[in-house]
Amino acid sequence: MTTEAVIAEILAAHPREQSALLPILHDVQAEFGYVDAAAERIIADALNLSRAEVHGVVSFYHDFRSAPDPRPVVQICQAESCKARGIDTLMQAARDAAGERVRLAPVYCLGLCSVGPNARVRDQLHARLDEAQLVSLVKAQ
Repeated sequence: MTTEAVIAEILAAHPREQSALLPILHDVQAEFGYVDAAAERIIADALNLSRAEVHGVVSFYHDFRSAPDPRPVVQICQAESCKARGIDTLMQAARDAAGERVRLAPVYCLGLCSVGPNARVRDQLHARLDEAQLVSLVKAQ
């Protein structure tokens, strides 16, 4: 199936309203791993938006990528609770362990506020992380 056909299926699953832009972008991102300029044009045409408006949303939110990134991702909670529990002190060790091989992605709340610091790899949540656990998690990717 072509990229255009997949995006057409995604668009068909949503109302053709501007309010559907974020859910559509999330679905395209989930399907392809990125939202490129061609996808932006198709979505803009379908929702009667300019490509600049769609690109503005894609470039504003850190969840969206404009090109594929084959690296594994470790999402690290940066919400207040995890900050209060010391996530900032663990980040340099995580960056050192990740190098260019693993992408560390800040997220703002994984919903485990009482057991932080937290991280997520794919659909698996990891709680009560200390430096050694976070480094081990990053290296395992």
